[in-house]
Amino acid sequence: MDHVILRARSVFKEFVKERERIQVVKGVSLDIHERDCLAIMGASGAGKSTLLQILGALDRPSQGEIFFGEKSVNLWKMSDEELSDFRNRNLGFVFQFHYLLPEFSAVENVMMPALISGMDRDQASKKASELLRFVGLGERLDHKPAELSGGEQQRVAIARSVILRPKLLLGDELTGNLDSENSRKVIDLLLDLNREFGIAILIVTHDHDVARRMKRVLTMRDGKITNS
Repeated sequence: MDHVILRARSVFKEFVKERERIQVVKGVSLDIHERDCLAIMGASGAGKSTLLQILGALDRPSQGEIFFGEKSVNLWKMSDEELSDFRNRNLGFVFQFHYLLPEFSAVENVMMPALISGMDRDQASKKASELLRFVGLGERLDHKPAELSGGEQQRVAIARSVILRPKLLLGDELTGNLDSENSRKVIDLLLDLNREFGIAILIVTHDHDVARRMKRVLTMRDGKITNS
């Protein structure tokens, strides 16, 4: 069996609004394995995006622990600077909005995480170009985001998220702004990355058609996780 790469234990998250404590995530525990392909489904407000941000070390839980890798590194014992470096090297993120830099070309956008990590520019450019060809954009390397369709922009964002070969790719409603045909293509691409590079996939979505294509589906309701 593949190793567990992320282990969440008794994760809670609450916010204080006008002196009222609002619990959004309520004691979630789950394991994600190497090569996993997992969807967390739930209606708007179920807490799934908040949970994804915690699992991806973008937000600290109010209570609970997140362990990553075979050595079970406790993420929340890291400093903010250590967490930032950890995310860049081990995790990839794709959101509903692609957040591409409009003044840069597709290949320059994909290169960014590699350059931040200290990779040589020529090597970063070569890797970015190879990835863009893998996602079907080999003839769009020099195009800026405004010159690309919505589906193409999302494929650039996915290529950017995996240039450092992360162990886990996290997606938050990543097909939310796409039509059904482009949604299918994006999910096809995620499955290709899972199969070809062994990258584990975790997405949160309210789309049943998207979720059913994953190997495993969990449901989140009122801040808690259940098996679907």
